[in-house]
Amino acid sequence: MWRIRSSGRDVVADDNPNRYSSAPGAAGRFVAQQLVLKPYVWSALHVHEHGRRNLDGLKPPFIAVANHSSHLDAPLIMGSLPRRLSRNLAAGAAADYFFDKWYTAAATRLFFNAFPVDRKGLRNRKGMAGVLLGEGVPLLLFPEGTRSRTGAMKNFTPGHAALSISRNVPILPIALVGAFAAMPYGATRPPSGRPHVHVVFGRPLKAAPGEIAHQFSERVYRYVVELHDSTARAYGMPTQADFHRAVALRKAATEQAQLAQAEAAKDAEPPTDS
Repeated sequence: MWRIRSSGRDVVADDNPNRYSSAPGAAGRFVAQQLVLKPYVWSALHVHEHGRRNLDGLKPPFIAVANHSSHLDAPLIMGSLPRRLSRNLAAGAAADYFFDKWYTAAATRLFFNAFPVDRKGLRNRKGMAGVLLGEGVPLLLFPEGTRSRTGAMKNFTPGHAALSISRNVPILPIALVGAFAAMPYGATRPPSGRPHVHVVFGRPLKAAPGEIAHQFSERVYRYVVELHDSTARAYGMPTQADFHRAVALRKAATEQAQLAQAEAAKDAEPPTDS
């Protein structure tokens, strides 16, 4: 067993890599994912899958990475991947959110074969992630580190790229289009009307000769943005440029309102005697 210190408490995690690929665990996940979670998500959303031909030659282990804007992201990816790739897929999950209580930790492990990620320090994730890849277990990581509050993607941290290079495994880039609108930050369930969500699988990538982790990570990020935006434009949905523009406009409006408020407060001050 190993521990992550998170939010003032110890989070206990199972460090036995065999648990992530055991036959009983895979059977339990099949029931949880395919007979419980997927029917619910697919009944609440119109899910469209693209690029499945890019998966034809892919074999575990690999690292799946995607933009992250919703609690629907992992269920969408695991439900869209063919069973041969999702059977033992292990998702990195925030230790301070999913592993701080025993019942949330148990559910997260059951549904997502999850291992805890310390968002304030990558040492534990790199250690466990590397062990799992060495045992042939594929990983699902969200390199932004947390869900987007606006739909706009943040830059990717390079941990996934470093793992890919050090373990010589491919990265599977995935773009999720419409997941933010379907269940934005703070929402507890999808809205009525079954919004459309697109899961877009890109070509598996490996680092080029001499390409370091930061460079490879940036290339993966640009590719995910490209996958997202080409699909968004095809279906009349917001692109990343649209999301970032909306963020900039809201920021400018807030700053202008604050400035006007400060000017009004200054004008309301009583004159001082000379």
